[in-house]
Amino acid sequence: MEECTAMDRWTQIELFVQVVELGSLSRAAEKVGLSNAAASRYLSALEERLGARLVERTTRRMWLTDAGRSYHQCCSAMLGEMAEADAAVSSAATNPSGMLRVTSSVSFAMSHLAPALPAFRQRYPKLAVQITTANRYPGFIEAGIDVAIRTRENEGDSGITVRRLAQMRRVLAASPAYLASHGRPKEPADLARHQMLVYNLANDPYVLHFNRHQQTCAIPITAVLDANEGQVIRAAALAGLGILIQPQYIIHDDIVAGRLVPVLCEWALPPLTINIAYQSRRLQPAKVKVFTEFMVERFAKLELERKWAS
Repeated sequence: MEECTAMDRWTQIELFVQVVELGSLSRAAEKVGLSNAAASRYLSALEERLGARLVERTTRRMWLTDAGRSYHQCCSAMLGEMAEADAAVSSAATNPSGMLRVTSSVSFAMSHLAPALPAFRQRYPKLAVQITTANRYPGFIEAGIDVAIRTRENEGDSGITVRRLAQMRRVLAASPAYLASHGRPKEPADLARHQMLVYNLANDPYVLHFNRHQQTCAIPITAVLDANEGQVIRAAALAGLGILIQPQYIIHDDIVAGRLVPVLCEWALPPLTINIAYQSRRLQPAKVKVFTEFMVERFAKLELERKWAS
């Protein structure tokens, strides 16, 4: 007899349990998706493999042997446990639970992640969230992080899936009090005489690469304050210390409220993209899927890219 594969064995067990449950080989065959002839062969192969008669059958009826009753009890319990496991996974896909670990910058966590959590938790009440703030991007998969929110000019990681949330401008801005005292720069070169507040983790932070109508220039700047946290730069600008260079997602509300005033608006800096990144897998954990879709949906609903690109 040919060696029985694992799939064949599983089909034999499923068929046998259905024969007992339905009391009919033909109905069991239909349930499992076999022809009557194939079902008969599978049942015979199971008995031959076990070396025991499980079912006595005549043209009129069939009944279990003692060995068949014992084997059915074990197989039925095993199939029940498998059904429960499948149901648990299926439920997790629509109602995920456990802990979702997210990393983002301090600024993004404060401005856009923490405020989104009430709505997220209302939709997925069994899913807790742990936020790790970081302005550099470590190997977040190795650190046990599920999802990273990252702001970059470009993404080059292999093995990482990236979903874009929004593209935005970087803006130069200062408080009304600072501009009243020091004047407004009219050209990029004017920044040499201004007090500059620099985020030192930016790409090439001490040279600003401007463009306007095909015209480009690279302007070196000197900082009166540099910091590795955007909220420190923002607080200093609000206090009147100088001109900052920050992405719109950090200072948009300050500009709308008049607390900060943009300068050199006709000159553009390289834009930044906010991405949501996670490990590439054929089957993503449900908690990663639902969080990613929630954030993409939220950004679209609030039209944040339109606001931050203007």
